[in-house]
Amino acid sequence: MLIARLIAEPDHLSARLEAARADLEKSGVRIASAAMLDFCGQTMQIASPDDDAAALRTALDNHFGTTDGLVTADEPVVPRVFISDMDSTMIGQECIDELGDFAGLKDRIAAITERAMQGELDFEQALRERVGLLDGLAIDAIEQCLTSRIRPMAGAKVLVETLKKLGCRTVLVTGGFHHFADPVAEKLGFEYVVGNRLDVAGGKLTGGLIGDIVDSSVKKATLLAEMETAGEDAASLATGDGANDIPMLQAATYGIAYHAKPKARAAANGWIDRGDLTDVLRLLGIPESEWVK
Repeated sequence: MLIARLIAEPDHLSARLEAARADLEKSGVRIASAAMLDFCGQTMQIASPDDDAAALRTALDNHFGTTDGLVTADEPVVPRVFISDMDSTMIGQECIDELGDFAGLKDRIAAITERAMQGELDFEQALRERVGLLDGLAIDAIEQCLTSRIRPMAGAKVLVETLKKLGCRTVLVTGGFHHFADPVAEKLGFEYVVGNRLDVAGGKLTGGLIGDIVDSSVKKATLLAEMETAGEDAASLATGDGANDIPMLQAATYGIAYHAKPKARAAANGWIDRGDLTDVLRLLGIPESEWVK
């Protein structure tokens, strides 16, 4: 049995509830039940006896257009582990692009970032190239960037703190840098951070990195290690937006692509295309009365 949950404009969903059943079945997707979950902020839940999640997703996209959704094999539960990407997921910016602006190189660096996020470039090679362009930038630029440029995504703190209250371990894992990730994690409530370390000498960036690179394989490995501690039957949640997040999203029980690049959206079993991060809570079935605001 497949369970699909969808969030769109409330009137849009409720008005099309019965039409959805008919249209989806015309697409070859059998529907066992369809109902509104009012306790989750006008979320529609559809149950299908079929097992082709890709076909169900395609039919939902074709029928409803822009939505937020999740397709799983069972009714969603509160996860024991939440692991998230940072840039363009928990915060609204790409830190290295904004830092590049202080070096007068934002357009050049941002172009490399975009290609890496689309999966067109090797992540480590692209990261080292961008960091190399920052050689000689004063370390003070990081604090200026944090203060003036970096802002949390809407709903980020509510999501993290609510999951923590419900017994979920929260981990921020980023291909970005501890100089940014540590204060972001503290602000949002994450309990643990995995990230890259910029090399600094004489108060300036050297254009290099210290230690191993946090790439897609490390993100996935971090999730799997956390799940070993959580227990065999525990559910996990991952959020991300780019190609570098795909293995992590696929390894999680609920992998939710947040306003994501096409490859990441296609790889995940959940997606948020219209709302903010509190829609993750709605898709999991956590009523607003339990949110930490």
